Amino acid sequence: MSAFQEYFDESHQLVRDSVRRFVEREILPHINDWEEAEEFPRELYLKAGAAGILSIGYPEVFGGSHEGDVFAKVVASEELMRSGSGSLDIGLPPVVKWAKPELRERIVPQVLAGEKIMALAVTEPSGGSDVANLKTRAVRDGDFYRVSGSKTFITSGVRADYYTVAVRTGGDGFGGVSLLLVEKGTPGFTVGRKLKKMGWWASDTAELFFDDCMVPVGNLIGAENMGFACIMANFQSERLSLATMANMTAQLALEEALKWAKEREAFGKPIGKFRVLKHRLAEMATQLEVSRDFTYRQAAKMAAGKSVIKEISMAKNFAPEFIE
Repeated sequence: MSAFQEYFDESHQLVRDSVRRFVEREILPHINDWEEAEEFPRELYLKAGAAGILSIGYPEVFGGSHEGDVFAKVVASEELMRSGSGSLDIGLPPVVKWAKPELRERIVPQVLAGEKIMALAVTEPSGGSDVANLKTRAVRDGDFYRVSGSKTFITSGVRADYYTVAVRTGGDGFGGVSLLLVEKGTPGFTVGRKLKKMGWWASDTAELFFDDCMVPVGNLIGAENMGFACIMANFQSERLSLATMANMTAQLALEEALKWAKEREAFGKPIGKFRVLKHRLAEMATQLEVSRDFTYRQAAKMAAGKSVIKEISMAKNFAPEFIE
């Protein structure tokens, strides 16, 4: 990481060391078993909360630390991905930024402590990531919204306690979208089957169903019909996280390739001595360096309060491509 020290300070190294120790102690010894079992113990959230990992980047008033520090979040995400599986912060940020104070004060500390689990519910069976045309409808009914519709491919959808749900409260298009906090156990809200995936088995992914689900008006996140802007703002941080995760996955792959090139022999010498493989490994290292630097530069702009919608989307698209 020495080439990128301009982005990190001593506090970031402390975060990195702390998260790496947590991963080595609490995750790596069990990750293969958890992947095969297609779940991991809920207790891990409590341990991560107690270790201060879940609270990184959040306000101290809710039990957070390193508030607004983009690179503290980056190093935490990198080290979590050293387990080969990990994701943070897609459902909670909209609550922290735009929910009413009483909702924030009740929900956020529980999630940061690992006592409760939060999920983001945007994707629908009919539209995928076409947020502007989502179909789940929320109709105002006195002090409640009456919600009907469904979601799919929702990360942590089975085990979550709280869901940040994108709904349609207005007309067609992006101008009619809102965000609601829906709590598990609300009448009319049911969690469907756990979906089978090609990989990342330990992370549950579910379908959600809303059948005249009555959600209090006080659970509105942000202003009515302004949910699309909130979702798009949240997507910037999500894309940074995804690019960071992809880069660390590539780093792990490169490390394994270098190790194999030293250990595996052919024609009486390690295969890493052959010119073609040297070129291939050099290309891998170059692509990773380029992707990581580009991602860090966008993170620095985000930390400075700049909008990088185009650039962070490019980073998110590029990073997974060269892993293949």
